[in-house]
Amino acid sequence: MWQLTVPWWELVLRSIAVYVFLLVLLRMTGRRQVGQLSPFDLILLLVLSNAVQNSMNGGDNSLIGGLISAATLVTINFLLDYATTASNRLDRLIGGRPQVLIRNGRLRAENLAAANLSRRDINAALRKAGCIRIEEVRLAMLETNGAISVVLRKSRS
Repeated sequence: MWQLTVPWWELVLRSIAVYVFLLVLLRMTGRRQVGQLSPFDLILLLVLSNAVQNSMNGGDNSLIGGLISAATLVTINFLLDYATTASNRLDRLIGGRPQVLIRNGRLRAENLAAANLSRRDINAALRKAGCIRIEEVRLAMLETNGAISVVLRKSRS
């Protein structure tokens, strides 16, 4: 239980490598996986975590090994959050930039495709914002956290 079968520093390096790999992999697949998980996306993340477990622990199933890996992941995440807060450039590199999906009632199909979003995703965001038609939208943005924010046009009463 307390006996490590691999050196502690190897657990740290393995955890860092897996974290960076998954960060890059998930970033390449788009923000939707992070901000708007479908059941399929959730299953994928759960299976991914199981798939990379052995590469992280190197066969070490000790309690202390698991605690070292967990502490390393939490520390990396904290440091990455701190670094992206301190550096706009790093924040844009890792977090990306918001994308315009609708401007003045016109759908930007190329941005929708680039973000791997469907028309159904946009329609759901519009309904959530209280509108039905794209023409009612002044601006709809895919935010860096994966959420879709919608600004409606002013009503002409």
